[in-house]
This record gives sequence, structure tokens and C-alpha cells, in this order.
Amino acid sequence: MDNIPMVFWLIPIASVCALGMAWFFFRNMMKEEEGTPRMVEIAEYVRSGAMAYLRQQYKIVLIVFIVLAGIFAVMAYGFNAQNPWVPFAFLTGGFFSGLAGFFGMKTATYASARTANAAQHSLDKGLKVAFRSGAVMGLVVVGLGLLDIALWFLVLTHFYHGDQTALITVTTTMLTFGMGASTQALFARVGGGIYTKAADVGADLVGKVEANIPEDDPRNPATIADNVGDNVGDVAGMGADLYESYCGSILSTAALGATAFAASAGDMQMRAVIAPMLIAAVGVFLSLLGIYMVRTKEGASMKDLLHSLGLGTNTAAVLIAVATFVILYLLKMDNWVGISFSVISGLAAGVIIGQATEYYTSQSYRPTQEISKASKTGSATVIIKGIGTGMISTCVPVLTISVAIMMSYLCANGFDMSMSAHSIQTGLYGIGIAAVGMLSTLGITLATDAYGPIADNAGGNAEMSELGEEVRHRTDALDALGNTTAATGKGFAIGSAALTALALLASYIEEVKIAMHRVGETMTNVAGQTIDATNASIPDFMNYFQVNLMNPKVLVGAFIGAMAAFLFCGLTMGAVGRAAARMVEEVRRQFREIKGILEGTGTPDYGRCVEISTLSAQKEMIFPSLLAIIIPIVVGAVLGVAGVLGLLVGGLAAGFTLAVFMANAGGAWDNAKKYVEEGNFGGKGSDCHKATIVGDTVGDPFKDTSGPSLNILIKLMSMVSIVMAGLTVAFGG
Repeated sequence: MDNIPMVFWLIPIASVCALGMAWFFFRNMMKEEEGTPRMVEIAEYVRSGAMAYLRQQYKIVLIVFIVLAGIFAVMAYGFNAQNPWVPFAFLTGGFFSGLAGFFGMKTATYASARTANAAQHSLDKGLKVAFRSGAVMGLVVVGLGLLDIALWFLVLTHFYHGDQTALITVTTTMLTFGMGASTQALFARVGGGIYTKAADVGADLVGKVEANIPEDDPRNPATIADNVGDNVGDVAGMGADLYESYCGSILSTAALGATAFAASAGDMQMRAVIAPMLIAAVGVFLSLLGIYMVRTKEGASMKDLLHSLGLGTNTAAVLIAVATFVILYLLKMDNWVGISFSVISGLAAGVIIGQATEYYTSQSYRPTQEISKASKTGSATVIIKGIGTGMISTCVPVLTISVAIMMSYLCANGFDMSMSAHSIQTGLYGIGIAAVGMLSTLGITLATDAYGPIADNAGGNAEMSELGEEVRHRTDALDALGNTTAATGKGFAIGSAALTALALLASYIEEVKIAMHRVGETMTNVAGQTIDATNASIPDFMNYFQVNLMNPKVLVGAFIGAMAAFLFCGLTMGAVGRAAARMVEEVRRQFREIKGILEGTGTPDYGRCVEISTLSAQKEMIFPSLLAIIIPIVVGAVLGVAGVLGLLVGGLAAGFTLAVFMANAGGAWDNAKKYVEEGNFGGKGSDCHKATIVGDTVGDPFKDTSGPSLNILIKLMSMVSIVMAGLTVAFGG
């Protein structure tokens, strides 16, 4: 470890600080009063249901992980087709990802009643309790992520040292724990998304449309399951999701740095590897500063509340942009100014995507208000308008990511368009570090996302506990803000997925070269000379495997990648539909058979609805999740390296655009309903309200199941391709 610079130790220090502050915020939240006995009772229902679901999910995921780790062990120790550390790195990635989701959900289930109780005092107090509870999730994710990265880096550099290929081996091996995190995240997102939307759709369609009772009314049998779903899907699932996004961006950039600067003098290669880790570490401290800046005043409008959160997130983003120049200058990085501007490209892209998402999904702006207006002619026009708005909303994010990719590439390689080996590699490093910049302040950006389901549950608790109109008005304001911040957070995650997935493409190429070297296979360069695969440049690689648009293997792979995104969405949407149908039938049965429910004298069977959502989610999540693992393996075995690269490009292009469309359409439908509930177009209980509820139920699986799962699908297919590169080389060529 002698060659590791002292500044590296800032990374584990930052992780410990993040985890320490997460514990501090958790303890402060627990000191708040939970409220009346009825509020405590409802919170306990939700808490026990959420924990029961998570325990069952982890049992299923554990089986999958044991099987996959066994396959990796056979590949590594039986056929020498894999690094021997891979099975262990894979398991730790999944473990830490699951742990991040568990801690975040545990906090959320304790915070919702306390937020509702705080809202009895003031809007500002309710916002602080909910937001700082959400910050626990953000800080746990970055803390555990940096801790896992730092530990594996120390372990692997202890065993691999000496020549310049050592760091390439270390960083590509570390990508394996990114696959573990992605696998766990996909199960969490898909399973949690199916659970929460089955309950939400069932509660809305029967409760609000058919029975004409308010949202979160205690007479609705599905209301507890709905609140449980907010926690297992939007907190535990989201935490695991962004954990793998965060780690994936850092790891892929480190791997690119090891390759791009392998021939550089001195310890430049080591500095390029730890640079993304240091940027993320400094981002932890700046996120903490931003968290303390979030506050508001009584009677604040939606724009005021958005400004409150924006002050914290934007301050952190501006400061990390400045800090990046300092970090890269002190590291004495080659072209440190250009690489710093690559980071700023990522940060700027994140801000623009966030603002565009806010514009298309917030009821404060015209697109969502126009969807509400469409309710005057029925639910069909609401759905048509929402789909159209979602499609149009893809333009800004796609163009923004396109510009960010070009700018980060050109800034990092000094605007060198020669397409030389060094130019391409340094340019790709710039793209990777742009993704790190976008996620560097995840501690606070994830806090704004995790805040949403806490505020939503607080509103449910206030309604079921009958806390009064003023309290419900405050929790409604916090909930509406949460809908917008959640949509913004999803756009942010999807944008970072696009940049990270592009960086992972380059990491895949390096892993294929290592796999060829491991089995003794050589490569022919562009001059026709036989060379060791690890010495091949990217142009050599592309020429050898015929990776070009005239190769039908590349085109077929691209078609399969695009199809995979739509197939995955179709399967998860169908799963939600089937689970929601069972929930609707159960709620109708209880209204019909349990006397006195609608009069308030009978007690609904909440447990049965929780059971239906749990069983449906566990059953339905398995096939779509395994599909993301199986497709890259099959394509690699049949179409080889060229087919896999086509698959990843097709999946990235289609998956990114489809994910933005679904997230924004779903968010707009949700807030269109909220806009009507504020008293516009007839208000609650009107025909317009019922039409927007139908739109909201269609949008639920769009924004909370299929859409957010796509960004994991994009990266998981890349991670699987990297881990299975040895298999592709052996069987696919």
C-alpha cells in the first residue's frame, strides 16, 4: 500500500462522517414525539408490514445471490475465466446495497408519524423532520458506497501491485461488486414497485372512484398496504437503486482512469484512479452543508417549497464544481482544467434535467395544468394528454445528455478529434467523471427524493388519525412537493445511468482484453501484427472484433437491446396490472362482505391487503429481474463481443428515452390529480377529479415501477457483460 497517496484516506474518513451524520439525524428524528396513540398505532401497522415484506424479499434475493456467486466461483476457480476475487466482491456489493435500502426504510417508517405530528406545529418543522429523515437515506448510501469502495481498493492493491496492469486488474475486479449492487437494486426496485403500485391502484380505483372516500381514509382496506408500499418501493428500492448508480459511476471512471493513464509517467495512473473517489468524498461534506440550508416559512407556496430544497441542492452543486478544480489541481492531473470542465458538464446536465423534469411534472407549470384541464372531457383525454406530454418531455434530457457526452469527452482530451487511442481513452474518462460529478452531491439530492414517501406517509397518517384540516393542508403541501422532487430524483438517476453506462461500455472492452490475456488468446492490431490483447488500443479492438454498423451482429444486438427495454417494461407493467386486479377484487369484497366499513363502524382487514401485495410482488419480480441477467449472457454466447456491444448501445438508447418518458408522464399525471384536488376544475369528488385519478393510476407503474427500474436494467446488462466477458470470449468469440 506504499504507492497509495495519503490523500486517499479522505475517502474512508468521508464515509465515516456520512454514516455518523446519518446516525445523528436518525437519533434526532427519534427524539421527536410520534403523536397520539392512534398515530402510533397506524405507524406500527406500516412499520411491521414493511419489515415483513423486506425480510421475505431478502430471502428470495439471497438464493439468487448464492447461485450466481457459485457460478462465478466455478468460472474463476474451475475454468480460470474469472478473477478469483469476483464471487466475494459480488456478494459484498449486494449486501451493502440491501443494507442501504434497509436503513433508509427503517428511518422512513419511524419518521412519517413524527412528520405528521411536527406539521401540527408548523410547515417548517414538518419539512425539517421529513427532509432530515430523508437525508439519513442519502448519507447512508454515500457512506456505505465509499466505505465499500475504499475497503476493496485497499485489499486489492495489497495483492496486486507492481506493473501498470495491476491497477487495471484492481479496478475491473471492483466493477463486480457494482454488479452485485445492481442485481440487488433491480430486485428491490421491481419487487417494491409492484408492491406499492398494486396497493396504490387498488386503493384509488375502489376507494376514491367507486366509494367516493378520501385518499388514505381508514375505511379503505388497502390504505395500510399503500403506505407500506411507499416505504418498500420508494425508499428501500430507491436507496438500493441509487447506491448502485453512485458506486457504478465511481468504479467505471476509476477503471477508465487506470486504462487511459496506464502509459503516463510517475503515479499519474494512481491519481486518475482515485480522482473520482475524492470528488465523491468532498461531495459528502458539501451535501451536509446543503442539508442544513433547507428550511421554509409558514404558508409557503409550491414554488417557495421548491426554492427551499433548490437552495440546498444547488449550493452543494456549485461548491462541488469549484472544489473539483482544487482537487484535480492538487492531484497534479494531466489536463486538470479540461477534466474539471468535464465534471461541470455532468453537474450542469444534472441541473438542467432536474429543471426540465420539474417543469413537465409540477402542477405549478403549464404542461401538468393542461393535463388537469383535459379532465373536463374525461379520463381518456387525460391519458392521451399525459402520454403526449411524457413523449415531448424526453427532448430536453436527451439533448442535454448528448451535449454533456460531447463536452465531457472533448474537454478531457483537449478537444482532440483525431480518434487516436489516447484521445479516445482520455475522452471516455471525461464522460465517466462527468457521471461522478452528476452524482457527487447524492447525499442531498437523494435526501430530496427519500423525503417524498415520508411526506406521503405523513399525510396518510394525518388523514387516518383525523388530525384536522390545517394539518392535512400542510401535509398535502409537503406531499405535492415530494411528488415533484421524486420525479426530479428519477430524472437525475436516469441521466447519470446514461453517462455511467457509456463509461461501462469502455470498461467492458478492457475486461474482454483481460479475459483474452487470461486464456492466452492474442489479437491482431490494425497493422496486421499479432499482439498481446492487453496491449491493444480501442481502434485495434474494434477492428479485430469487427465492431461497425455493417456487421449484422452489431445491428442484431442493438435491436435486441432496444427490445429488452420494452419487454422489461411490458412485463413489469403486466405484473402491476395483475397484482392491482387482485387488490381491487379484495377491496370490493371487503366493502361488500364486512358490514359497517363505509359507515365507520366496521374494521377493514388491512392484513389481507398487505398479504396480497407481498405475495404478488415476490412472485412477479423474479422473471423480469432474471431477464436482465440472462439476455447479455445469451447474446454474448451467440453473437460474441460485437453482438454484446450492439446490445448495450441499443439498450442504452432505447432504455434512457423510455425511462424519461415513463417517469415524467407518471409524475405529470400524479400532480395533475393534485392540481384538481387543490380546488381547480371542480376539486375533490368531481368528475374531473375522478378522471385524473384514472390518469394517476395509469401513471403509477410508469413512474414507480417500470420507469425507474430501466436505469438499473441499462447498467445491470453492462455489469453482467463485464463479469461474463470470459464466457463471451470462450464461447462467442
